[in-house]
Amino acid sequence: MAKQPAASQIETLEPKPVWRFFAGMTAVPRPSKSETKIRAYVRDAAAKRGLTVHEDEIGNIVIDVPATAGHENAPITVLQGHLDMVCEANSGTDVDFDNDPIRPLIDVDERSGETIVRADGTTLGADNGIGVAMAFAAATEPDVIHGPLELLCTIDEEAGMSGAKALTPDSFKGRRLINLDSEEDDAIYIGCAGGADVTLRWQLTTQPLRAEAEVCRVTVAGLRGGHSGGDIHLNRANAIKLLARTLRGADLDHLHLAAINGGSMRNAIPREARAVLAGPAGAADALRRSADIVQRETIDAAGEAKCKVRVEMLSANDAARVASDDDSRRVLDALAALPSGVLAVVPEIAGLVQTSNNVSTISSTGASAAGSTLDVEVGCLSRSSSATQVRATIRQISAIGRLGGAALELGNDYPGWEPNFDSATLATCRQVYEQLFGEAPGVTAIHAGLECGIIGERIGGMDMVSFGPHIEGAHSPDERVYVASVQKSWKLLKAVLAELARG
Repeated sequence: MAKQPAASQIETLEPKPVWRFFAGMTAVPRPSKSETKIRAYVRDAAAKRGLTVHEDEIGNIVIDVPATAGHENAPITVLQGHLDMVCEANSGTDVDFDNDPIRPLIDVDERSGETIVRADGTTLGADNGIGVAMAFAAATEPDVIHGPLELLCTIDEEAGMSGAKALTPDSFKGRRLINLDSEEDDAIYIGCAGGADVTLRWQLTTQPLRAEAEVCRVTVAGLRGGHSGGDIHLNRANAIKLLARTLRGADLDHLHLAAINGGSMRNAIPREARAVLAGPAGAADALRRSADIVQRETIDAAGEAKCKVRVEMLSANDAARVASDDDSRRVLDALAALPSGVLAVVPEIAGLVQTSNNVSTISSTGASAAGSTLDVEVGCLSRSSSATQVRATIRQISAIGRLGGAALELGNDYPGWEPNFDSATLATCRQVYEQLFGEAPGVTAIHAGLECGIIGERIGGMDMVSFGPHIEGAHSPDERVYVASVQKSWKLLKAVLAELARG
């Protein structure tokens, strides 16, 4: 199948009510913490259909949906999703996520031959736009039978979950909730990991570049990246870790950092990273030898077929001031020591990650003027379904930071969602799934952070499940949603709502 550009093409896909609304969302910018335009889009769409809209001070939206005639006495069901999206783009893709639309494409998955929707060089925003679109379609299509509904559309899920954290018991009435932010269509999720951010900061004194120094830029690119929770078990390479490995692997006695940057989001495995540095004569050749080894090993061991580790010479003007070799070594040693990837699995559930850490971002500023410092900041996101283990991981990262002379900041912690196998909503979903598809669904937890943990803690008394269509590559430009899977999830949602409407 030829690639078909433009949102208008995806509106022809089935189920049309879902794809129509999702196509509209792709045309509206919605980065985390900048949801003003998408909130207006959702409010207007609801108002045009005569639905009552409530919006809290932070920007969460609740839409009241009357029951299908004859089902007014059923308990309220809350359909929940988040409005924001992770904004990641491939190098060379010209996009302004604050103002430009996403460019969706209909394509074919090379491995399975299935029809997919992806974006042209950027994240697609199916996480969680498809979930919101399914909720809105369920609320507005006349052939969907349901009891009273509340559509809960939260903001800032991807960059802090501040929307969910602002909810109160008075934010909505329902105490039965279906979260539509899962990414496997053969499972019903009833638990998720909690997590926390750890930030390490260095303020390094700079010095003038020595006249005989060689200045180089080392770049890591071409990695697959992905969701730091949902994809962490896939052993995808981390560009920041590869960069540190390349620099340390050159075995240079005197190496001076001038700049180091990589990654863009706490919850995305970094796909690109780069450093500008100075070293003694022959540094470029030593770095190239190290880069060749790291690139080859990454391609062979991690399946990163497009990995590129490049070294290029720069002029002295590109690194007029640099950090000392001792300070540079402390930062690089800390980067090398930070845990990355899966740290533990759940013994009771085969294949489920219990604890992980993502070395998510690194950035530097300064080092451009006499007397300035080089300020380096590293961001990590630690996740675990065990509160004990996430605390242990944070302590490990903090110890590494202290040994490396970094200042530490902890924040943005959020609770996990404890599974309830006795959930009445789960029982309904399992029964309906088996009736529709002739087999039992998986019932499990997810290593990613769903808002259900926060909602359960903030509201209390909630009976919650999560399901959704098959999405791969979330939080990266490889993000894709499988069209047949959207059809399957839509069929399940309609049937579950009809069953719940019976009271």
